[in-house]
Amino acid sequence: MAEETNVDVRRAVAESIVQARREGRLLSPEEGRRLPVVDAYAVQDVVIAQLRQGEVRAGWKLGYTSDAMRRQMGIDEPNLGPLFESMMLTNDAVVSSGVVQPKAEPEIAAIIGSDGQVVEWRAAIEVVDSVWEGYAFDWALNTADGSSAALVVLGEALSADGLARLPVSLARNGSIEQHGWGRNAMGDPAAALQWLIERLAERGDQLCEGDVVITGGLTAAVAFESGDVIEAAIGNASVRVSRR
Repeated sequence: MAEETNVDVRRAVAESIVQARREGRLLSPEEGRRLPVVDAYAVQDVVIAQLRQGEVRAGWKLGYTSDAMRRQMGIDEPNLGPLFESMMLTNDAVVSSGVVQPKAEPEIAAIIGSDGQVVEWRAAIEVVDSVWEGYAFDWALNTADGSSAALVVLGEALSADGLARLPVSLARNGSIEQHGWGRNAMGDPAAALQWLIERLAERGDQLCEGDVVITGGLTAAVAFESGDVIEAAIGNASVRVSRR
């Protein structure tokens, strides 16, 4: 009976997320409050299968690798979710639709080569867009929703040396609102990438040539409202996105 109950909860939460995403509306966290932690990735897999059918996977995102993001959102540990080609934007992109309650955060992205190693590091901005109203979620609900992945803006290249020591700033409409460091991603973006590799292996998956991996927000996220311009500076590299 307990197993049947768990199956019913997984199905109900997955159906709620899929329907809300398709309709561009938000969900109350009360609608998923019974989801067990152990079922979060199973629900994520169902949601992705239904919402991203036929789409090409472009890589992976890590969520909550920094203390700042975990404190901001009340999350205790990192998670992961897939990225798709439809999510990927180029530097100075303009977002005009497809998001409901977006926020933006600076990240360091890894580009994976044919041997599974990093061929390039890039400055990036992730636009997150949780399906849970007011970003009121726990780890399980955030994970089920693909770690709130919405869009990724890839910016300028970074030197592979000293990523952990790079200063980070995040500006909204010309005013810097957040500061951080490259080390905020699990001590080093390379360590965050290794964490992902190990978690994927546990799931019977692996990185592929051309994958983009964003290694986690380096500061707290900021609001991304209509008319906003968001710019991140990571070391000497920058990346910018605006919303119409």
